[in-house]
Amino acid sequence: MSVLIYEKRNQVAYITLNRPEALNAFNNEMNEALGKAFSDFRDDPSLLVGIITGAGRAFSAGADLKEMTAMGQAAGTRSLNTPTSLGLWKPLIAAIDGYAMAGGFYLSLECDIRLATERSKLGAAVTRMGTFGGPTLLNLSKMIPVGDALYILLTGDNIDAAEAYRIGLIRKVLPDKESLMKEAEAIAEKIKLCAPLADQAVRRLVYTSMSRSPEETLALAEALRKQLAETEDAREGPRAFAEKRKPVWKMR
Repeated sequence: MSVLIYEKRNQVAYITLNRPEALNAFNNEMNEALGKAFSDFRDDPSLLVGIITGAGRAFSAGADLKEMTAMGQAAGTRSLNTPTSLGLWKPLIAAIDGYAMAGGFYLSLECDIRLATERSKLGAAVTRMGTFGGPTLLNLSKMIPVGDALYILLTGDNIDAAEAYRIGLIRKVLPDKESLMKEAEAIAEKIKLCAPLADQAVRRLVYTSMSRSPEETLALAEALRKQLAETEDAREGPRAFAEKRKPVWKMR
């Protein structure tokens, strides 16, 4: 059985973490498969948006601690293949059903839109393992109020989907997995209406701004704006609007 299921349908990349017996914990095999999937998604021009979810009772419980212990690895020494580490700037939706803990929680923070079912639990947990989880935690403190971010990080406590929605971490809470995936796909369809290069520029700018100075961020924003202005899509958008039709994006 593959530890990760990677599918392509209707310009959408579906990435399903598939170790349900281990709450989709990241072992070396899954991490390698995840890197390959992200790279393929990044490089395939037919794919415009991705949906990440997990099989069984979890999105992911984080690193496989049993494998780490067997290999003599300390907390914080295992690097996870993530979208930003691989230069993947296409939009990503996290469809969370069940536990999103530690590295699984941090992976969800690298997705642009997070949805969850009512039974879901989210939490950093890594401080209880003797580490803080790397630079991705910076995303959390800029996505939600700092006090809420620090509570999650300093206590290692879980929060339920309702609380995650209240503090703005989750966009919508759904009753079950079926409705969760329907909502993710509906959002994916809306994303597909937008110019792909513009969406990728937005994602790149937002995530880069979390680790760069305001001056560097403004310089990148101006460079990206100029690049987009020279594309065929930048002319197609206004033309399609004037002609009252759907735009035909060329991604060039």
